[in-house]
Amino acid sequence: MREKLRKSVSVILLIALMAICFGCSSKQTTSNGPVTTITIAARDGSHCDVINAVKGDFEKENFCMVNVVPLSADDIHKTAIDDSSNEVGMYDVIMIDDPLMPEYIEKKIIQNLTQLGYLDDEDFVEKSKLLGKDPYPLGATYALPFSGNVQLVFYNEDLVEDPSVLSNWSSIYSKCQTVNQAGKKGYAIRGQAGNPIVSDFLPILWAFGGDLFDEDGKVILNSHQSREALEFYCKLYQTGGNYTKDELVDVINSGEAAIALGWPSWFISGEGSSAAIAQIPGKKTSSSEVLATGEIGNWLLGVTTNSAKPDLALKFATYLTSEDVQRKALEYGGVPTRKSIFRDPEVLKEYPYFEQLYSGTNNSRVRPRTTKWAQIEEVFGQELVRCIDGEITVDEAINNSQEAIEKLFEK
Repeated sequence: MREKLRKSVSVILLIALMAICFGCSSKQTTSNGPVTTITIAARDGSHCDVINAVKGDFEKENFCMVNVVPLSADDIHKTAIDDSSNEVGMYDVIMIDDPLMPEYIEKKIIQNLTQLGYLDDEDFVEKSKLLGKDPYPLGATYALPFSGNVQLVFYNEDLVEDPSVLSNWSSIYSKCQTVNQAGKKGYAIRGQAGNPIVSDFLPILWAFGGDLFDEDGKVILNSHQSREALEFYCKLYQTGGNYTKDELVDVINSGEAAIALGWPSWFISGEGSSAAIAQIPGKKTSSSEVLATGEIGNWLLGVTTNSAKPDLALKFATYLTSEDVQRKALEYGGVPTRKSIFRDPEVLKEYPYFEQLYSGTNNSRVRPRTTKWAQIEEVFGQELVRCIDGEITVDEAINNSQEAIEKLFEK
């Protein structure tokens, strides 16, 4: 009896010891050998839910622990830059908002995965795969596409019965006027300074033939196309209202507002899309030339330059972007980046809106690839907000933005 008791106590102590070992430092030892911890800085919300749900298999297969740190988009950006000055980084893998890729590479925050031995996976949607390359689009691979995203039109079917009105911006404006006159909000915008309003306005700027840069990198915002686009944006706004991201989703879903631009991850969960979806029109009017307008906005995974475990970190990034994991992620509202999933008839039967996502991604447009993008969003966004609030004219907003962006490149 005493012998059995001693054995039971020994087993309990061993289990307790293993639990302590797994929960402590970045490298522990158990009776079975060393246990390594890798840490990922991940976008909070559904992305962390996906990683936490699937990391167990990777931990078992590689005898390691994965520490998931949920952060906002701004906090990931700031933390990645701050941590890059440390000899050994806090993070082994970081989630990257794709427009920030040039900045991360210039500041040597992430490693060249091609040099680590990574070979491109041709199952990735081409536009998503290219986002992780530098020089864009045919250079080495620095990051892998974890979550697909492309701007689309989201609308309330009770207020927009005929989706053909979404084929061009002129007819969208007419419909929004009608909705507004009937006592509802027409067009909902995200009019907060910085990324929100710049992302909201760019598709209209592009549809009207305007742009921020030419092919040589010269700032060309000061144009009649830009002025026409901003005047139109202000008119659209007058039919609706200005909302934060969560508010915008709520007003479209509830039928308080008719139409908005948005990202699929806002409206789509494992249960499906909460609003009707259409492509962002690339035409100013029904007779205009069709231009690429929908912003692509994937979340990528990069391995930090100062990771102490780069090989394991790359293995984890490859695992998280694998077909098996992307299929599991669907039940958490994950948006794939793989052709095999988008084209799967069974997947499309369960998630019919993936057809719009896939088409939108293939016809998407990349935001300017510049190390100054975060700063451009800041200065341009400030002027756009002042304009829609009536503090300055359209001419002043465009002139001020042109000058502010040019100054960024003088430094």
